Amino acid sequence: MNADLNARVVLDTDAMAWLATDGARDGCTLLDHVDTEGTQATSVVRCAPGCALDLAGQGLGEEILVLEGTLMEGWAGYSAGAYLRYPPGAPRTLHTDEGCVLFIKRYPFEPGDAAVVRIDTAKTPWLPGLVSGLSVMPLHQYQHEHAALVRWQPETYFQPHAHFGGEEILVLSGVFEDEYGRYPAGTWIRSPHMSRHQPFSRTGCTIFVKTGHLPVTDRQPA
Repeated sequence: MNADLNARVVLDTDAMAWLATDGARDGCTLLDHVDTEGTQATSVVRCAPGCALDLAGQGLGEEILVLEGTLMEGWAGYSAGAYLRYPPGAPRTLHTDEGCVLFIKRYPFEPGDAAVVRIDTAKTPWLPGLVSGLSVMPLHQYQHEHAALVRWQPETYFQPHAHFGGEEILVLSGVFEDEYGRYPAGTWIRSPHMSRHQPFSRTGCTIFVKTGHLPVTDRQPA
């Protein structure tokens, strides 16, 4: 599903059906799936109370953004907005007592990207962005790959730019926009290497953004 990482994809996750899963999970909304040895995938997962999360596939790292509820690691609780990142082979025991909804990416990390990251975004300061009205909360950086939360005040406009290594966006609140469309909360956008756009938000929004993690090829997006 959406396995061509050179293709632009836009999905309304709120309108997608939940797929039944085994174990204690309620369901999963699969956004992309690439046939690799460890089943590389991006998904929104709804976990029922008492659910325990499986380990990522062999050779894959795991990146998690808590969207609703509370995810537990041992006795530590991570509520909505928390960002967790585990490199391949990192020990962790994740479960939820009350239930939660998670955005999960399982994919090959760059060699040497071995940091375990746990960020409570509710207690992390925002930094000024590159233009007035934009605030940024960096979450992770390694070589070309960056992950961050970005908050747009109403009537904030950014300059046209290209994405080396692609860009991936999950709209968390408000409405994100560019010259290609209007993307309300729940929209997931994946844009390939060297794709271009000019983003803005007339109403204001908060988005989760990843850049630099998609394949760098000579092929240009249509």
